[in-house]
Amino acid sequence: MPIGLRSQELTLPLLSPILQTTLDRRPPDRKGKVRDLYDFGDSLLLVATDRISAFDYVLASGIPDKGKILTQISAFWFDRTRPIVANHVISTDPATYPAEAQSAADTLRGRSMLVTKTEPLPIECVARGYLSGSGWKDYVATGQVCGIRLPPGLRESDRLPEPIFTPSTKAQTGHDLNIGEAEAAELIGPRAIALDRGRPHGYAGEAARSEASGARRLRQSTGRGG
Repeated sequence: MPIGLRSQELTLPLLSPILQTTLDRRPPDRKGKVRDLYDFGDSLLLVATDRISAFDYVLASGIPDKGKILTQISAFWFDRTRPIVANHVISTDPATYPAEAQSAADTLRGRSMLVTKTEPLPIECVARGYLSGSGWKDYVATGQVCGIRLPPGLRESDRLPEPIFTPSTKAQTGHDLNIGEAEAAELIGPRAIALDRGRPHGYAGEAARSEASGARRLRQSTGRGG
């Protein structure tokens, strides 16, 4: 650049994060750390705000469009895994939502989903294909994850020999805790555990296929082979 010339400054408008939602001045029927829930009888409207939850605290600031990213990732995987197990999603199109939500369609678009109201299990059913997070912490301490002994010498984020079913508590406050299959069966019954135990392989297989397909398209788009 010639001496004496300054680069042109480009100023972009800053988006404001959505931290609170209403439906025509109706407040949420329930608020989570990130999501607002509206009860419509047999269905629920889940709205992902831009609130930030870190270490079990909701911070005062937010990240613009964070809720849209969360919702669209969830919608993608709910759609991809629907052949493996039915899920609760009815629609992500605000045009199909109840009439009371129509006035907020612009806000809801991309960050919400209408779902069937169900009775949630009191545990988290986690399928692990990689050794990360709390699983890595437990492995370092005991060589096991949720009572499942793993090969020695694994490193953080290593791919596991095969997917494993690692349930955890569903804490209303504080952190979820990893539990063994027997303890999970005491909470939801052995039949439900037997059904859930077989699903990690299906989820992991679909995730691996999606990953391989995405990597292939990326290589093709950058001219690095098929």
